[in-house]
Amino acid sequence: MPETFIGIDVARDSLEIAVRPTGAHWSASNEPTALGELVARLLELDPQLIVLEATGGLELALLAALGSAGLPVVAVNPRQVRDFAKARGTLAKTDRLDAQVLAHFAAAMRPSVRPLPEAATQALAALVTRRRQLLEMLVAEQNRTAMAPPAIRSQIEEHIAWLRQRLTGVDRELATTVRASPLWRAQEDLLRSVPGIGPVASVTLLAELPELGTLNRKQIAALVGVAPLNRDSGAWRGKRTVWGGRATVRSALYMAALVGSRHNPVLRALYTRLVAAGKPKKVALTACMRKLLIICNAMLKQGARWAPPDPMAPNP
Repeated sequence: MPETFIGIDVARDSLEIAVRPTGAHWSASNEPTALGELVARLLELDPQLIVLEATGGLELALLAALGSAGLPVVAVNPRQVRDFAKARGTLAKTDRLDAQVLAHFAAAMRPSVRPLPEAATQALAALVTRRRQLLEMLVAEQNRTAMAPPAIRSQIEEHIAWLRQRLTGVDRELATTVRASPLWRAQEDLLRSVPGIGPVASVTLLAELPELGTLNRKQIAALVGVAPLNRDSGAWRGKRTVWGGRATVRSALYMAALVGSRHNPVLRALYTRLVAAGKPKKVALTACMRKLLIICNAMLKQGARWAPPDPMAPNP
C-alpha cells in the first residue's frame, strides 16, 4: 500500500487539504470547533507525513490539534516550499495549488518532524514577539520626535512613556513565565552562565527554538540559518553565505555574539583570529553566532553549565 502524504495550505478562515498520491482534495474551516472533524478524517488516512507552512501564527492551532492527536506534522519555511514549486515548474499560486505543492514537497523532501511546542512555549513565544513589537514601535516613535511639530510632540512623548511602561511589564511577565517552569528555569540558568547570553537572548532561545539541545550541531545551525551554504557550479566557486532559518533567533544571537566577542574568551579568540586572517568583521561575527549557538546546544543536551577554557590546555 503506497504511503500517504498530505499538504495543508493555511489561511485565516479556511484550510485547503491535498492528499498524495490519491489526488484527493477538500476544503475545511480554520475554526477551533471544526478542527476535530479534520483531525478525525486525517487519522483515517494514516498519513506518513503532513506538511504545512509556518504562516506567522495562523498555523499554531492546527499544529496543536494535529500534534496532540499523534499525527506526524511539521511546519516548514515558506521559502523552501516556494523554491520547490519553482523547481517543479509551478509558477501559479492559489490556495489549492499551494496545498498540492505542499503534499508533493512532503513526499519528495520528507522534512523531519520536529517537537511541537507546548502551549506554555507558545505563550512564551507570544510574549517574546510582543516585546519585539513594542521595541519596534518605541524606536519608530523616538525617530518621529525630532521631526514632529510642537503640537503633536507631547502626544508622541506620552506614547513613548506608555510603550516603555508596557515594555517593562512584558519583561516582568517573561521573567515570571520562565521562573514558573522548573525545566525552563534550569535551562535559562545554563544559558545565562555563558558570557554574552543575557535575559533577552536566553528567553528568545527558549521560546523560539524549542529544538535547542535535541539536534546535532549541523542541524541546529541550519535550522537557525547560521550555517554557510555553498554556491558552486562546475569549476566556479561562489561566496558562502548564510540565509533562511529563524530571523528572530538570529537577531538575538547577533547581539549576544557582539557582546561575547568582547567578553567571552572563546568567542573573542575566534573573532580575533578570523579578523587577523583577513575575514570581514561581519563574517567573523557570524562565525561567533554559529559558535555560540553550538555551545548553547551542547550545554542543554548535556545539562552542563558554561566552563571557561583552561588557559594551560594545548591548542586543538
